[in-house]
Parts: sequence; structure tokens; C-alpha cells
Amino acid sequence: MEPILRLGLHVAILLGISLVATWAAAADAPALYQQHCAACHGADRLGASGPALLPENLARLKKADALATLKSGRPATQMPAFAGSLSDDEVAALAAWIYTPVTPAPRWTEDDIRASRIEYFAPGSLPNKPVFQADMLNLFVVVEAGDHHVSILDGDKMERIFRFPSRYALHGGPKFTPDGRYVFFASRDGWITKFDIWNLKVVTEVRAGINTRNAAVSSDGKVVAVANYLPGTIALFDADLELIKTLEAKNLKSDQTSRVSAIYDASPRHSFIAAMKDIPEIWEIAYDPQAKPIYDGYVHDYKMSEAIALPGYLNPRRTVLESPLDDFFFSQRYDAAMGTSREGKGQVVNLDVRRKIADLELPGMPHLGSGITWTLHGHRVMGSPNLKDGVISVIDMETWKTVGQIHTLGPGFFLRSHEGSRYAWADSMMSPEGRDTLQVIDKQTLQVVAKLRPEPGKTLAHVEFDRYGRYAIASLMEDPGALIFYDANTFMEIRRLPAAKPIGKYNLYNKITRSEGTSH
Repeated sequence: MEPILRLGLHVAILLGISLVATWAAAADAPALYQQHCAACHGADRLGASGPALLPENLARLKKADALATLKSGRPATQMPAFAGSLSDDEVAALAAWIYTPVTPAPRWTEDDIRASRIEYFAPGSLPNKPVFQADMLNLFVVVEAGDHHVSILDGDKMERIFRFPSRYALHGGPKFTPDGRYVFFASRDGWITKFDIWNLKVVTEVRAGINTRNAAVSSDGKVVAVANYLPGTIALFDADLELIKTLEAKNLKSDQTSRVSAIYDASPRHSFIAAMKDIPEIWEIAYDPQAKPIYDGYVHDYKMSEAIALPGYLNPRRTVLESPLDDFFFSQRYDAAMGTSREGKGQVVNLDVRRKIADLELPGMPHLGSGITWTLHGHRVMGSPNLKDGVISVIDMETWKTVGQIHTLGPGFFLRSHEGSRYAWADSMMSPEGRDTLQVIDKQTLQVVAKLRPEPGKTLAHVEFDRYGRYAIASLMEDPGALIFYDANTFMEIRRLPAAKPIGKYNLYNKITRSEGTSH
């Protein structure tokens, strides 16, 4: 059977469309795409004014939702509705076509990256002071996925200052420069956007890859690192998003490639830490120009330089593991990384000696990347939500033992708190029954002391505190949705702002100072 006919059979089974009609429509799917989609999404499906339409980029979009979007369009965008101009079979064929891999796999070279760069305002051309009045470190950046916009909120007045359109499907959380003036966004399609908060302007954009996981900004604000699934690279830029270099994610033998799961700024180490999806290595990439040389493999005498060394600056220093690790959480000094394997098993890796030092006792599928730390009975502990089980694990960060379990209404994605608050806030957004309820936890007794359910049946998640710990904002993740402000001590609702499916909000001060109550 020809590949396109096999595709038609798959679509027919999946969508319940007649086999003969689907085969006929599927045979024309490439032509339909070129006629109706290529102008916005690119002839090669890599994206243009519209997002890339590749299986890797559509992983979180259910096929039924893709079909609905093709039929009905997308409000507040240029995406038209095809229900009136294409038959159901043609729409189904297009929906199936965009989920098929492009072969050979698309490439995105350094020349492609440089050619994609867009400079809206030259460096130094915008005023060097804010154009509005506010506590500039108590601002919030809010990502609204419903119509792909970003809002800037005044954290004292609890009001929206500015709202602007973003690239499609921002992911990995915005990252700030140390002074809080600039914020960088990464989209699933690989676009990195630099936004000047003081002037409320997008200043530069560049496409770092085809499918991007996240970005990180160095603690000195001079280097931006981007982790890519497709191609498997780490792209390194200067502060103006001029490409410095790319690093291809390969193992030490160069016989296996990898997707890059994420990249993090390890501020105390003056380096980035990269997680690899497909190879058993952790990479540390120093952005200190005086970093020591890197010697891969065995060396008889380092002092005599009896090996060919890589410069320590912006090159990978490898920690080789038994199996790939993902979803990291770091100690406060960034000398230890807690990670999980694909099987959900956790371990601790010392980044100084570059080896595993402990196993973690964690149930289900822990979500370490959204954990927090606090002091419990004189010990620094870390709390991790769980994507599979309704439990939060509490881990002693000296012994690496699980010292407590907090049972919740169901699997959750985020845990948040603040240095000035006794309480941690957890969601159960992965649970059909508990997704509409936030649970407030006493960090000293490890007991749930309150449950907040403002809109039964509607997802409530992702809490972020203001810089002083006075209140917390939660996302009503609906479209239309809302930002709900709660008093951090009484848990009473104090304000609401309408928002289009707000998925994440980020307080500048908490992020820049690496608050123990939020992710980094």
C-alpha cells in the first residue's frame, strides 16, 4: 500500500470518515496544503507568519482540536475557517497531513538562524528609563495562550499596564536580564523574542530552531542559550540576539544525537546546565571567559596539558551518566542536580565531581522542575509535585531522603510559595475531579489547611506571589479565563482580571532573585 493510502486508512479509523472518500482526499493533501496553507505556514511546513506544522511542534495539540481549528479557524488570528470552502474529507486529509513527518528531517543551520534575525529597534535607540510609573521589580509578565498575547501587570495596583501579541505557543517560561529591563520569550516554533519592559517594545527576534524547549539568560545578561528538540542543538546568542555559535547535541563518541530537553542558568557557577533527552549526559557550558579548559576522556597529566583541550568558554563539559535524565531541580548553590529518568526514577548528580551521589525515593511521575524549597525543622527541603499521583514529595536536601508526603486531590503540575509565607499552594490540574481546586499547605505541618474552588469545573493552577509575599495570583485557565488575586494569609479573593487562558505568570523580583518559592 502506498504511504499516502496508509495515511488515509489511519485517518479514516481515527476520525470515523469513510475510507474511500478519505483516500481520495488524502491523495490531494499535499496539493491542498500548498494551495491553502503554505502562504502562512511555509511551503516546507516549517512556519512563516503562522506556526510550524510538524508532528514535533503539534505534540500537545490533539488531532481533534486540529480538525476543529481547520474547520472553524482561530479567533483574533489570520487563521481562516475552511468549513465553507473545503469538504469534510479535504479538511480531514489536511489534518492528517500536518501530523506526518517531513522526510528527510528538516535542517536549521547557523546561516538560517542569522538570516531569520529581525531587529525592530537598534541597540541603544530606545530611552534608557521606563516610560511608565511603577515598582519596576514588582511587575508580572503573564502569558495568555488563548489568543497568544502577553500582559505586563503592575504588581502594586494589580492592574494591566500593557498587552501585546506574542509568537505562537510560548514555552519554558520567560527569562529576565539581571536589571529587569529585558525579558526573553521562547516559542515552540523556535522564535526567541527580546522585549524591552521599560519601553514596552519588542526589540529583536530570531529563530533559533524549528522546535524549541526553552531559553536561559546568563547571570551577567550577556549570553542567551536556547535548547532545541529540532534540530538537536544548543544555540548561543549575545544579548542582542546575534548568534555566537551552535552546539550539536552528540555524545562523546559522536555516534548518537539527542534532543535537548532544557537549559538552565546556574548563576553561582557562571554557567548553563543542559539536560539531554536521548543521551546519558549532562552538559555544563561556562559563560565565564576565564573558564578552565575542558579535557574529554582520559588524560595522564592535566598540568602538562597531555591532551587536546577544548576552551572552557561556551563549550560543553560533560557529566556521563548510566541513563538519560530529564526535568531537573538544582540545589541553591547549583552544586547538585536532581533529575528523573524516563521510568520516573530520581537521582542526584554532583556537578563538581560529575557523578551520581544518591537515588531519590519518588512515586509516580515527579515534576521536579516545578518544585520549591523551604526550611523544615532546621533542614533545607524540597517539595515536588507529581504528574501521575496525587502526592507531593518532601525531600531532605542534605540526606536526599523523602521525609514527608502530602496527599492532594490529584496529580498536579505546580507548587509555589514565598520566603515570607508559611504556606505553599498546589494545584491538581492533571486530575479530572481536582483540576478546579487549589490546595494551600502549611509548610511546617505538611497539612492541607485550605481548598480554593472559585469556579467549579474550570481549571485553576499556576500560582505566583508578588515580590513581598502579600498576595498570590492564580490562573483560571479558560478562554475566557481570569487572573484571580488571593490574600496570601487569609486566602480570600481580592481581585480578578479577565484574561485569555492565562497559563503562566512571572514576578520580576522573584525570578531575578531566584526566590525559593518559584521555579528558576
